[in-house]
Amino acid sequence: MADALIPDKPALEGLESKWSDRWDAEGTYLFDRLRAAQAGREGVFSVDTPPPTASGSLHIGHVFSYTHTDIKVRYERMRGKSVFYPMGWDDNGLPTERRVQNFYGVRCDPSLPYDPDFTPPFEGGDNKSTKAADQIPISRRNFIELCESLTLEDEKHFEALFRQLGLSVDWTQTYRTISDDTIRTSQLAFLRNLERGEAYQALAPTLWDIDFRSAIAQAELEDREQPAAYHRVAFHKTDGSGDVHIETTRPELLAACVALVAHPDDERYQPLFGTTVRTPLFEVEVPVLAHPLAQKDKGSGIAMICTFGDVTDIIWWRELDLPNRTILGKDGRVIADAPDAIVTDAARAAYAEIAGKTVFSAKKAVVDLLRASGELDGEPKPFTHAVKFFEKGDRPLEIVSTRQWYLRNGARDQDLRDRLISLGTEMAWHPDFMRVRYENWVGGLTGDWLVSRQRFFGVPIPVWYGLDENGDRDYDRVITPDLASLPVDPTTDVPPGYTADQRGLAGGFEGEKDIFDTWATSSLTPQLAGGWQRDEELWNLVAPFDLRPQGQDIIRTWLFSTMLRSALEDGRAPWTDAAISGFIVDPDRKKMSKSKGNVVTPADILDQHGTDAVRYWSASSRLGADAAFDPQNPTQVKIGRRLAIKVLNAAKFVLSFPVPEGAEVTHALDAAMLATLDGVVREATKAFDAYDHARALELTEQFFWTFCDDYLELVKERAYDRTDVGQASAALALRTALSTLLRLLAPVLVFATEEPWSWFNEGSVHTAPWPTDSGSGGDPAVLSAVSAALIGIRRAKTEAKASQKTPVRSMTITGPTATLALVQLAEGDLKAVGRIAEITYADADALGISDIELAPQEV
Repeated sequence: MADALIPDKPALEGLESKWSDRWDAEGTYLFDRLRAAQAGREGVFSVDTPPPTASGSLHIGHVFSYTHTDIKVRYERMRGKSVFYPMGWDDNGLPTERRVQNFYGVRCDPSLPYDPDFTPPFEGGDNKSTKAADQIPISRRNFIELCESLTLEDEKHFEALFRQLGLSVDWTQTYRTISDDTIRTSQLAFLRNLERGEAYQALAPTLWDIDFRSAIAQAELEDREQPAAYHRVAFHKTDGSGDVHIETTRPELLAACVALVAHPDDERYQPLFGTTVRTPLFEVEVPVLAHPLAQKDKGSGIAMICTFGDVTDIIWWRELDLPNRTILGKDGRVIADAPDAIVTDAARAAYAEIAGKTVFSAKKAVVDLLRASGELDGEPKPFTHAVKFFEKGDRPLEIVSTRQWYLRNGARDQDLRDRLISLGTEMAWHPDFMRVRYENWVGGLTGDWLVSRQRFFGVPIPVWYGLDENGDRDYDRVITPDLASLPVDPTTDVPPGYTADQRGLAGGFEGEKDIFDTWATSSLTPQLAGGWQRDEELWNLVAPFDLRPQGQDIIRTWLFSTMLRSALEDGRAPWTDAAISGFIVDPDRKKMSKSKGNVVTPADILDQHGTDAVRYWSASSRLGADAAFDPQNPTQVKIGRRLAIKVLNAAKFVLSFPVPEGAEVTHALDAAMLATLDGVVREATKAFDAYDHARALELTEQFFWTFCDDYLELVKERAYDRTDVGQASAALALRTALSTLLRLLAPVLVFATEEPWSWFNEGSVHTAPWPTDSGSGGDPAVLSAVSAALIGIRRAKTEAKASQKTPVRSMTITGPTATLALVQLAEGDLKAVGRIAEITYADADALGISDIELAPQEV
């Protein structure tokens, strides 16, 4: 032991920078590829680490979930595995574009030329800092350059915080979801999907965000409560026998009405099935049809089918084979040209009243027209209901018909759906009930995965289209690149067999302008990190990955999409285990979110309380369980800091006892302590293997405080006294226990264990072998009995209103015969710690202290 290394007053301050720098310099956490290759796949532990979205700031939820992963990683490293622990950055996608727009005060206009000297109007704005109307239009290339620049800066801040958090990531194994390697991998995977018939293009109703001007996938939806009103509107029977009243929340879509629908068992409307009615205002004749999705108890029990008001309209439209009379454009406004079915002068005049208006303004205009025509029965009845939003959007989604790219996901393929369910059952889920969320999502899919987006900063869809003799796209003539040419950008690159001057000309070609949905790239994180189709040796060492850690809210997006890509490409699950973290909630048990204004940023918490304290708070919660965090009174964080400080002080104290050469554990109490600790090691190991880090910490911490409060107090006099025959036994037991405890706590308290480990060991505690059985052969019951006796002695002194240092002339320990026999094995230690001259024993039903006689105090 190098005593000079032990500070006089150990402190947590300064340890984080000291050891972070040392780990970097020594490559403590680097993936040892040569060792991994020698050991084979079974000797590797690989993690499909979540790449955080590089479009803002990290929050306390990141600290929470990433710590859970790091604890498991550190445990597996100490178990002898070669750990592959990469980090990715999710750069592309709508969140990054929005951040760039607000940060720089710009917006992308692809029609503008590139300006090599462009300077943003300002820097530093965020969130709602600039209105869309105030943003300066710039070229696509200028916009992408700003996206690249800002995400790189964000990633530096993210890495710095993750390093401060003590994540044992191999920082040489990083990737970005917009790099050339990533684009190549993503494009290659898509082209293979296309070749196998798993990717296709279709013109279909699409959920559309009118602000982002982009299609939105089912997995990106969220319901939000919004005010609405029922409007009771009269449709006119074409036989002149009267009116049929429907109740709708979307009167502005009357011009897009293609049918009325009621439940087939609804006796009120059965006589109308097969007949027709005329729409109010627009006088279009539409059929009355039956469908089981119609709700008899909703409104008047009969609904209008519009193209398209909601997702149910799409289902009715498809299954009832109805015409498409879309009236909303991609900007969310009513298009100028009325549907062909609107033919009368009065109907066309009514349509002219709403043409060019927003949905809100069109609704007001239609209601005014209905009121004037007498076709509005009563006044609108307000209520609130759930409306579909893009999870990152500000206005309700609309449904417009667009041409998009899709990946088959099992929605219309029962065999694929069953295969995805089966792969989910082959994985281990932590906690297991999270599997149900995955299965419910797969079972509830209503459409294939829409993977194209009408945005700018992302992976280009690698196809071109041949142009016919009129210069129009021939969608049956999709041109794909040579695989060796990847990555490609169809808006600037030229397809095989063509020349650049044929772009946009009849008989020539046109490049796809759409990019992939960000999940279409993120669904390939195992391939991106693991070298798929780039480094086959690495891929075979790490895939399928051991662990996918993630939040519960993205099971339907990230976990499912990654499972789908792996199932289509490799026919297997991409990982053996999925670890799902819970949410962080505020003291009122509300989920933290930026929109609620209750998000806690972690930097201040880490600076104020220290990394180990914050990691302790994270580790105290089991996977899948929500954890409350109160930044004003972070109780668990404070407990963690107290534990970390105690580890330093206890280690210094233990190391003050010299261990003689050739020492052996011979004393019954010492052997009992080590045997008890062996039990902790066994149970903690089982807990870590089962992804229950909270249980492992609980067991270890509980023993640690017993060790400090009881055992260390019991044996310190003997450990000091070199004339005592039991000194060597105590000193060795203390040193052995310290070594074991530091390793048990190392996955959580990464700095407070590394520091004292260095005082008496070479190398890092984080690469030391996980502790095993000490072989002490002791009886844990001895430690339990002696600890209970010590507690009794302390209580007896307190009740006698004496300090714990007060000498005792004599006392009697009572208890069952077997228990007293165990206590007597450590009588010398009890006498020393209690300053007791004489101990007698008496049989009783329970362990206790009696007849205590304090020694007279010297004047």
